[in-house]
Amino acid sequence: MTPLLVGPSAAAAPPTTTCSTDPTARLAAVPSPESFLGFPLGTGQERVVTNDEVRGYLAAVDTASNRVITGTMGTSVLGQPLPYAIVSNERNVRPAVLKGIAEDVRSLRDPRLVTQKLAGEIAEASPAIVWVTANIHGGEKSGTDAALKTLYELAAGLSCEVQKRNDNLVTIIVPTQNPDGRDASRRQNEYGFDMNRDWFARTQQETDGKIELMRKYPPQVFVDAHEMGGRQYFFPPNADPIHHEIAGEAVDWINRIGEANKAGFGYNGACGGAVTTECYFNYSTYDLFFMGYGDTVPAAGFGAAGMTFEKGSSSAVADRVQQQFHTQWATLGWAAANKREVLNGWFKIWKDALAEGRAGTLEPNEVVQPTNTVQFPVPNLSIRSYFLLPDRQLADARQLVERLRRMDVEVYQVKKAVKLPTAKIFGGRSATNLTVPVGSYWIPMNQPQKHWIQAIMGEDPYTPFPYFYDVSSWSNPLLSGVNAVYTGADVKPNAELIDKIQNTGGGKILAAPPKKGSYTYALDSAAAAEFTFTLLGQGVELVRDLDTGEVGMPAGVLTPELNTTAKKLGVTLTPYTTGAVGTPISRPDVGLFQGTGISTTSGSHGEARYVLGKRWGLDLTPVTTADINDNTPAFTNRTALLVPDGSSATGGLTAAGQANLRNWIAQGHTYLGLRNEGTRLARAAGLTSTTEKTKPSGYTVIGSHLRVNVDGGSPVGLGRPAEDFEFNNNDPILNPSSTGTNVLSYPTGSTFWANGYTVQGDTLKGTVAVVDEPTGAGRAVLFAFNPLFRAYNESGLHLVANALLYPTTGGAARTAPSRAADVDPARAAAAATPVAENLGGEWRPFTIEVAAGDLARTGALVDRYTDTARVSVVNGSAYLTIPNPDGLQVDEHPFLGDLVRTLEAERIPLRSVVG
Repeated sequence: MTPLLVGPSAAAAPPTTTCSTDPTARLAAVPSPESFLGFPLGTGQERVVTNDEVRGYLAAVDTASNRVITGTMGTSVLGQPLPYAIVSNERNVRPAVLKGIAEDVRSLRDPRLVTQKLAGEIAEASPAIVWVTANIHGGEKSGTDAALKTLYELAAGLSCEVQKRNDNLVTIIVPTQNPDGRDASRRQNEYGFDMNRDWFARTQQETDGKIELMRKYPPQVFVDAHEMGGRQYFFPPNADPIHHEIAGEAVDWINRIGEANKAGFGYNGACGGAVTTECYFNYSTYDLFFMGYGDTVPAAGFGAAGMTFEKGSSSAVADRVQQQFHTQWATLGWAAANKREVLNGWFKIWKDALAEGRAGTLEPNEVVQPTNTVQFPVPNLSIRSYFLLPDRQLADARQLVERLRRMDVEVYQVKKAVKLPTAKIFGGRSATNLTVPVGSYWIPMNQPQKHWIQAIMGEDPYTPFPYFYDVSSWSNPLLSGVNAVYTGADVKPNAELIDKIQNTGGGKILAAPPKKGSYTYALDSAAAAEFTFTLLGQGVELVRDLDTGEVGMPAGVLTPELNTTAKKLGVTLTPYTTGAVGTPISRPDVGLFQGTGISTTSGSHGEARYVLGKRWGLDLTPVTTADINDNTPAFTNRTALLVPDGSSATGGLTAAGQANLRNWIAQGHTYLGLRNEGTRLARAAGLTSTTEKTKPSGYTVIGSHLRVNVDGGSPVGLGRPAEDFEFNNNDPILNPSSTGTNVLSYPTGSTFWANGYTVQGDTLKGTVAVVDEPTGAGRAVLFAFNPLFRAYNESGLHLVANALLYPTTGGAARTAPSRAADVDPARAAAAATPVAENLGGEWRPFTIEVAAGDLARTGALVDRYTDTARVSVVNGSAYLTIPNPDGLQVDEHPFLGDLVRTLEAERIPLRSVVG
């Protein structure tokens, strides 16, 4: 590559103007919050701002101030605009100048094209880019109001402090990332998604538009303003763990911004001793590990000082907003004062990433909390390349390629087979002299986005310290179940850079005769499932080969639009001169259960509405407990019923309702039951012989991936490999069925494998994850886990599609009972077993591990907060498990964060914390 020889944009140089020493001096033409809203923001504020007021105020400031431009980065699920403001000095926001600044800053991300000298010139001349965002959780509103106050000060202020910020920074302000949730005072968006877990997958449109804007204006500093329980305030330094691929420069900036926030916080200063409210704390609760957060993705994906700020929601609105403003303003002040150092350091991040990728070096694990030590180091492992092999799940492999590309990762398609002298196969296996075939996708680590590649592609995240309030595995190849390998070998395949996924082989290869010909494709992926439902939604007649899983369609129905859809989804259409042969499949008429125990505003109910409803275009009819108990048409007219995860073991069904459910299934219909409520309701209704295995004390599976064996005898497993991977998040453990097909089962022998943070994982050996239980002409398909989890578990989505597309003929069917009241004896025995207590809701219980000798002290402190803790002692460790029946996460729980901080303040060594 040829380095750029041009200099930085001359227009980026700050103008010389006179500033005021009066910190209250402001432009009269710019409307203050009080003049526009009728009340002040921060001190004196009595209510929060509405979405209409947010949009109106941004427009008013844009009109009045020549330091501000506004735009819209997308729309919410309900169609509300997602506005943003860009503020700097009046020269910097001129369109041509702003474009030049963005180009200069983006160029620093590729040291192959920018010399060290030019980078230094850009760092000297260009402002840094800082993002201030808020309200990704709709009910956490104070950050929005503070961001408007920050906007006003930057847009109207005449002081030297304001000028310094505007001359040295381009500040992007996104007041609300979740307007639908804000209107509803709900954490989640309209589909029930926690969008602060959606950052790498970008399933939600609100997330996607924001990250595209970040690619245009990449941040060096990123603030994500939240609220939590209580009356305190958190800003970094973070709690451990911190992901090892987050650059040291970014962590250093984060910690130094923390010092600036301490100086600018005011109120009661640091929490401690008698100071317990309107104070700040650090080094607790909020980690920097999972790659779905609004701090980790800016940090690992953009090299920014990505930070979560959390204000206690029990404080008065005026205090909440004012404290959020103080931290936003202090952060901007630090960034402005250090912008040259930050831009030079930002260039170094990408330069170091290139060198590490070239050498195959992974960053080491480190901890930031003074009392912690690294418990699990990154292994001595060299990774120079990842490869996605094209032999199966090809459409999902292509979707993963596109996900990488849309984070500026360079991906190549192999044009000539290459042999790897040594390689690691996902799932803990090794190979020598492995041939990577033509058509494979190559992701070299020798590129600027090396940190991001490892962060989301790595087979294991290598947590340094066992503290979690989210999952411990998000390896994208494992989520997709694609065939992937990585190697430390220094290979340079004959390969071509991919510019867009449509050019990698999706769509028709050649044209088939339109009248008598056909096209087939492999229905072995979530992307192919989406294409299938698109075809069925347009009335296309499809057949499926029940041996290979391939789907056939008449050639004449393939319109240019459908072919474009196939290309975008990465589905390859193979032409034939003859008609397609196979078993007909039809579009399911799905009932979505929202009866007793089901939350309709979060969790798997919302995930079902999004995946099945929005992405797959299926009509979802609400089905209540009363509908099943009374056999109403809302239930009986459906061909499939999906029961999401929930809190009830019976769904409220009466004996008559259970008989109605069995009879309905026996008529040829399909029941899909997810995780706790979905499997337990089925068991109570006599639909399965599976029982739940008791979890031993200390058993811990924190969103980990495990190998499973696939029984291809059930159409539910069609298209999956004989060995696959399943995502387990402290899910119920199911003993095998004696009356159905155990579609996914955990190996019993040496092939058992788990990643992430898994303790006593051997408990799962020989148990099952998916069961296909026939009743008459129909079946109940039960998932021990949530296959729709966050809509990014592609292998699980494919299994759900297979269950919904279960053929009406073919496959072994158990003889239907003679009367509705008759239940197979094994299933009746299962229904009579005691129901396991649902300690974790749709998430997990909260578990603290300490040394057995510290149990008495720990228990006394826990008793201050709750009397519900279950206590057990195993192998020198004491486990205190606090039920979490509502499935709350730590950052939304009323006392769990305070409890952990109390234990740390009392200097009780925590062996592990799982929330």
